[in-house]
Amino acid sequence: MSIVNGMAHVALSVSNFEGSKNFYKELLPFLGLKLVYDGENSVYHVGARTALLIQKCDQKFAGKKFIQGTIGLHHLCFRARTKRDVNLVAKKLFNMGAFIDRGPTEGPWVKGYYYIVFEDPDGIRLEVNYVPGAGVLDKNSNFNPGKDYQ
Repeated sequence: MSIVNGMAHVALSVSNFEGSKNFYKELLPFLGLKLVYDGENSVYHVGARTALLIQKCDQKFAGKKFIQGTIGLHHLCFRARTKRDVNLVAKKLFNMGAFIDRGPTEGPWVKGYYYIVFEDPDGIRLEVNYVPGAGVLDKNSNFNPGKDYQ
């Protein structure tokens, strides 16, 4: 039995609020999320069975950058419906001038895993992936940690 029905929302605290606000206000509607709140200290997008809040960080952290691998968030991943959608996101990110770390490319974690990894203006790592079928939940499939998750 499953009690949860997905991830309701994620809240990200950012130091470059104006840059991040503009980045997410351009990217998230492209991904299918609707801007439902645009305030002085936060913006909130909802859609596709998820939501993302972008908010100003505490003043003492202003100007700092995200460091992947420290305590807390490692990266945030959105699931695409098709491999083509990942390619469309890649094109959008390229046109936005976003930093793309990897991809779009195949990943080793499960057969058919296709993804792109990129960063927001604070360096927060984001991913959009496509996994066919039931992915690692398929009875004939196994999760391969690769070199990333050993």
